[in-house]
Amino acid sequence: MLGADGTANVGVRLCNGTGWPDAAPRRATLVLKHPGALRAMFLPGTELGLGEAYIYDDFDIEGDAESVFDLADALTEAVSSKAKKLRLARGLLRLPPGADHQHGRRGPARLTGRRHSLERDRQAVTYHYDVSNDFYALWLDRRMVYSCAYFFSSDEDLDTAQERKLDYLCRKLRLRPGQRLLDLGCGWGGLVMFAAEHYGVDATGIALSQPQAELANERIAAAGLSDRCRVQVQDYREVNDPEGYDALVSVGMFEHVGAKLLPTYFARAFRLLRPGGVFLNHGIARRADEERPRLTFSGAYVFPDGELTPLNVALHAAEESGLEVRDVESLREHYMLTLRHWVRRLEAHHAQALNYVDEPTYRVWRVYLSGSAYGFRVGVTNVYQTLLVKPDREESGLPLPRGDWYA
Repeated sequence: MLGADGTANVGVRLCNGTGWPDAAPRRATLVLKHPGALRAMFLPGTELGLGEAYIYDDFDIEGDAESVFDLADALTEAVSSKAKKLRLARGLLRLPPGADHQHGRRGPARLTGRRHSLERDRQAVTYHYDVSNDFYALWLDRRMVYSCAYFFSSDEDLDTAQERKLDYLCRKLRLRPGQRLLDLGCGWGGLVMFAAEHYGVDATGIALSQPQAELANERIAAAGLSDRCRVQVQDYREVNDPEGYDALVSVGMFEHVGAKLLPTYFARAFRLLRPGGVFLNHGIARRADEERPRLTFSGAYVFPDGELTPLNVALHAAEESGLEVRDVESLREHYMLTLRHWVRRLEAHHAQALNYVDEPTYRVWRVYLSGSAYGFRVGVTNVYQTLLVKPDREESGLPLPRGDWYA
């Protein structure tokens, strides 16, 4: 895989220590751990098989893991025809077999029940988030915001960019003292705490992870915000508040809803909003022409049952529910930068991370975050903030200009 200066971005070190194509330093090096490593990596012919070969140590990645995904795409393109795949498979079968994989403490997700039922969604969320609060705290920002930050420059620090993102969300919602805010999928409570403290709203967050909610409420109490801020363990489909809310926000939860439940999701938001209320939906979308295989590494080890839908599908469902689309903004480059911060921080805390998770789990997050950064860099995935309003007597109630978003 050639870089801009004509040198390879990714090299290989064979299990006997020999460098290929040579020993020159590169941005990343694939380290083959045994003679059957290539067979273990490529014979399954799936993203999942390649990912498992990494997390269970058939090979390692030294250096910039994101660079490896450029190589992976180039190799996929190089063997795109059936004939080439058959030739590759015959060659791989002549290599020694790899060692049997011994799953780590966590292993792949094993969900039961109907897809996107309340119980199965709880299992999926628990699988991802109940790894360890301490593990996430090692590489997230100080507020533990697990979503795309908002940068003014590419060299800005993560804490600053995440706090700006929280403020940007509040500005887009035009929050005012005394309003009621509901955060759907609030994580560790960073946004509800920020909105209650800086904008004077009464903020409720809901999450499906009990450890998340417990830590969020501890942080809320320590900040002296318990009188106007709280986090509850609840599914969005279970919220039924007749008083309604002035504003709804959903940041990084939308990907868990599922395409078939988008009408339910937006209808619930419409019902919970007061007339004139606003809903800011922040979520990842796949490119409309990009189809993902059913069996993915992320689906097995990161976000089971997670679904990325194209933007137009989400907007159609929102409008069908009665909500009016007022603004759509892409933050694709911002998420790439966020993920690169997370990867660097995770790698810097590798030894500490092993106090909370095993090596395969650490590797799951390293390769997942690196691959996600690559996806946002090349535009396979995007992230959008969509501002929706529940019209009040056919009027949006929003001011004509939007200068207050950027003041």
